[in-house]
Amino acid sequence: MNSLTRILHYVWPYRRRLFASFFFAILVAILWGANLSVTFLVVKVLLQGESLSGYVQNEVIATEDLIQKKQDVLKDLANSIHLQNATETQTDNAAQDELTQTDLAAAPVNLLSEHSRQQRKLSNASRKLLALKWIQSNILSYVPDDQFDTFVLILGLLLITTLIKGICIFTQDVMVGGVVELVTMAIRKECFRKTLDLDYQSISDEGTASLMSRFTFDMQQLSQGLTLMGGKIIREPLKALACVIFAFMVNWRLTLLSFVFAPLIAIVFYKIGKTLKHASQKMMESMSRIYKTLEESFDSSKVIIAFNGARKHRNRFHHENKEFFKKALRILRIDSLTSPTTEMLGLMAIFIALIPGSYLVLRGKTEIWGIQLASAPMDIATLSMMYALLAGISDPARKMSSVYSKLKKTVAALERIFTIIDRESLVKETENPERFPAKLDTIRFNKIDFTYAQRKESTRNNEPILDGVNLEIGAGEVVLVVGENGSGKSTLVNLLPRFYDPDKGNIFVNEIDIRDIRLKELRNHIGVVSQETMLFDDSILENIRYGRPSASRLEIESVAKKSHVLQFAEQLPDGLQYNVGEKGHELSGGQRQRIALARAILRDPEILILDEATSAIDSQSEILIHQSLKEFAPGRTVFIITHSVGQSLLEFATRIVVMDSGKVVATGPHSTLVETCPVYQNLLSAQVRQRSA
Repeated sequence: MNSLTRILHYVWPYRRRLFASFFFAILVAILWGANLSVTFLVVKVLLQGESLSGYVQNEVIATEDLIQKKQDVLKDLANSIHLQNATETQTDNAAQDELTQTDLAAAPVNLLSEHSRQQRKLSNASRKLLALKWIQSNILSYVPDDQFDTFVLILGLLLITTLIKGICIFTQDVMVGGVVELVTMAIRKECFRKTLDLDYQSISDEGTASLMSRFTFDMQQLSQGLTLMGGKIIREPLKALACVIFAFMVNWRLTLLSFVFAPLIAIVFYKIGKTLKHASQKMMESMSRIYKTLEESFDSSKVIIAFNGARKHRNRFHHENKEFFKKALRILRIDSLTSPTTEMLGLMAIFIALIPGSYLVLRGKTEIWGIQLASAPMDIATLSMMYALLAGISDPARKMSSVYSKLKKTVAALERIFTIIDRESLVKETENPERFPAKLDTIRFNKIDFTYAQRKESTRNNEPILDGVNLEIGAGEVVLVVGENGSGKSTLVNLLPRFYDPDKGNIFVNEIDIRDIRLKELRNHIGVVSQETMLFDDSILENIRYGRPSASRLEIESVAKKSHVLQFAEQLPDGLQYNVGEKGHELSGGQRQRIALARAILRDPEILILDEATSAIDSQSEILIHQSLKEFAPGRTVFIITHSVGQSLLEFATRIVVMDSGKVVATGPHSTLVETCPVYQNLLSAQVRQRSA
């Protein structure tokens, strides 16, 4: 589905505002055409020295004469038709004034056609006379006879209509702007919701910088484009249409001549638009890379300072900005070419109508080379109004050309945003969910194969992370999962809360496949403490409460005490209300990890996962966390992924699972593995050497 078509779904709730803004756009268009038509009056008063009342009176006389002539012509035609159909009886003059149905049926086609044409002209002249009489009786009575006073009155009316037009433009822009902000907010919220519904792997693959670019730069492009679509892109074509209608009323033949270049303009716009859309997509991708450079530089500021790497990052940032400049400059060139091209074609369209019009005025004719171009001789005032109206068509076209590139950027931005909204999570919800078992007995990994999505696409490193893993854990066990880096230990345990789904195999709680349990319910029974502790820019209390939003203050304080958070929180200025800062930078690594543990404990999960939770903290904090786990673990199933097997862990661990190259190579108690498992022996030896160093 076209992106611009899809946007209607978000716009439809605010349709009343848009219809109201459309009404004001119509008023603007009518006033625009009317203001340009004032050229006729100005030329009449200033250049031809004719009063408006005198001009209208002359038009009344000329129209009455025309009506009389048309009536005479119609009489002659009626007489001719009647005479051709007369057989025996000679009709008198009174009978010749009317045509019977028999006369009409038998009359020649050419006479009937001419009769119909003259009748239409008579009707038009009658309507014109009626309008002129109305103007004489209702308007001209207020128009002064003095030419200067008349000119001042015309300018005053022009000023008033321009003011009204400005108010209408202001009202339309405000109404459209409100709708644009509401629509952009709705799209931003849906994009955010769909992003949070994605699985962890999909979000990681997309990358923070790319997502941020869509939520900021792309949304800005979208907002600008929607504002143009609701404002100028509605208003300017209506202004052009009003001028076309007025111009057709003046001389429809010359107006049609001005549209000779319309197909050429359409072709030029199509070619430019196609190029602009592609260039805009490239520019937005380049902006994503700038965001990525900024993100990496700011997140790694400590490393950059320590290793004097600022120059390298400046060079990289310069390179990405240079690439963005090249792509933006290409769009600028295309955009800059659009306006003069459109202006030139528009001017040519005006010339092709005005040159024949000037000939008709200067020579006092109504046709050129036998081709009729006017129903009556034109004067300089009529030609001036014609020029003003055609210029009035050209001006909106020129303005539309200036927004064309922005519209194409909007389309490109929409496609990138809808790519996120349309992206399907790799972790699917089941249609017929089962309940999480009331009593957990076993957790079983059955023939698990897994490869990360980016590895599947890679031609260099597509070896599986997990390869046919089988493992069964009993309820209440505290399992240490150990292995070298890249052995798959974290990946295996992260399959349990369905951060990912295995490519092959199944994970069962009791005899229920976890894919058959609703995601929310499954994760409500699991607590996770990761190596990279993420705290929110809020108080310690609220960061702990994140584990269970309905928890009371008393419950949070109890959990904070068990996880040794109170030990340091009581020494802070605001206690548990102390704000931890962005990503918890106001606290040490050990303090952050204790808060993360408290958050997981507050959830009161049946399954607890600690993924390298103590790998980057001090020894004292590690001992305190192990003490908390020892108290919390009984009656729960605990997975502890670690690279360091210490005595404090072995005191309450019931089993150790050893992994190597994506496989479970051994499982059992520490005493057995020390004797029988070479991989485990090597891990312990490396640990001893590290501590000795």
